[in-house]
Amino acid sequence: MIKNDLFLRALKGETVDRPPVWMMRQAGRYLPEFMELKEKYDFFTRCQTPELASEITVQPIRRFGMDAAILFSDILVIPQAMNIEVEMKPNFGPYLPNPIRSAKDLDRVLIPNIEESLGYVLDAITMTKEKLEDEIPLIGFAGSPWTILCYCVEGQGSKSFDKARGFCFTQPEAAHQLLQKITDTTIAYLKAKVNAGVNAVQIFDSWGGMLSPVDYQEFSWKYIQQIVDALKDEAPVIVFGKGCWFALKEMSQSGASALGVDWTCSAQNARYLTGGNITLQGNFDPARLLSPPEVIKKMVAQMIREFGKDRYVVNLGHGILPHIPVENARAFIDAVKEYVD
Repeated sequence: MIKNDLFLRALKGETVDRPPVWMMRQAGRYLPEFMELKEKYDFFTRCQTPELASEITVQPIRRFGMDAAILFSDILVIPQAMNIEVEMKPNFGPYLPNPIRSAKDLDRVLIPNIEESLGYVLDAITMTKEKLEDEIPLIGFAGSPWTILCYCVEGQGSKSFDKARGFCFTQPEAAHQLLQKITDTTIAYLKAKVNAGVNAVQIFDSWGGMLSPVDYQEFSWKYIQQIVDALKDEAPVIVFGKGCWFALKEMSQSGASALGVDWTCSAQNARYLTGGNITLQGNFDPARLLSPPEVIKKMVAQMIREFGKDRYVVNLGHGILPHIPVENARAFIDAVKEYVD
């Protein structure tokens, strides 16, 4: 039994004294103790070494005492496992030297055996659960199939992912083949994570907002729905689509336990679009953590009042930025813990 189950109760829609709080990318680059490990080990070494991944996962919990931990990993371990080479270049980001650009390129894309190719993630879950000692829940995550496709086709990060969108629109059959392979792999991966001990899973559709509402249904949402359908009876599923406010109504009918909201969608609109019957998560602007701590605390209290304390998980509207002062991150977490209705 999890001792602090506030997060899991909020996902079920139960009445709580205060909402739970965690931060996307909380295990990472704004923490000095993380930077010490970054100096010694490259990115994928940190991801692929269970001792390091579990240590990085619990660092922010020791420091701030969030209501949930999220396993340190990366969405691009999925294409790596599918025989698509991924590098993480310093001061550049992800780089895929052999991007998928044609139906022929799909021949080399495999649906892997998860235990063999991603066993290091499952081992990191086991180690993290031991360190957490059932104090709080552990979240596992994956990228949405569309978001993974964006990197696989583009070959790197992008502001607009024109090559990825162009691939979908000029070679839709190949695009859907790739999306289905990613979906099948992601379902197997998330199921393995649940079996290894994670208490909830989150799907990050970081680039969903790049698509029009019509194209979103075809190239992103229907694959996310497959994942939700496959996982929802095994663990709570959170779907976070950045820039995807236009799909919130459909998302709310998906069987997901909660929906993430970015900072461009107000609490009022998010509640309206989702019908008010599903847990929402978000949506503090990550750059607002540069405000003074006293301003952050006031804004967080206001945000909770606007969303309401029930069916709500306090979070950022996207991942925490690397240059956020530690005391500002603390002000964000403390504001939630100190909240009185």
